Amino acid sequence: QVQLVESGGGLVQAGGSLRLSCAASGRTMSNYAMGWFRQAPGKEREFVAAISGIGGNTYYADSVKGRFTISRDNAKNTLYLQMNSLKPEDTAVYYCATYPRSDYARGLYDYARPLYDYRGQGTQVTVSS
Repeated sequence: QVQLVESGGGLVQAGGSLRLSCAASGRTMSNYAMGWFRQAPGKEREFVAAISGIGGNTYYADSVKGRFTISRDNAKNTLYLQMNSLKPEDTAVYYCATYPRSDYARGLYDYARPLYDYRGQGTQVTVSS
């Protein structure tokens, strides 16, 4: 049974930073791609970032490119999302997810689709103006 547990969310002022963590168990995460999605109240789920298993290729939504950085520590089976220069529109519940394969040939196109097979419960991020 794969389990993903997010942490690190909270309240921050615009322009501030937060670092989200996702602790994974039940699967050797280094062999699988992982990613972050978010969902704001009244809005659809939105892809944020992903990182492939082998190779560690990274993919970002245009809305966060240059501000957010996804990374992973395979020894700790943990995924991270460093969020800088936060904006009020970044307010959402952030979910960690793992995909059933190491990478996708169509890159961002596939990662942005909900192809993951497991997802965590989420952590709230609130950015005040």
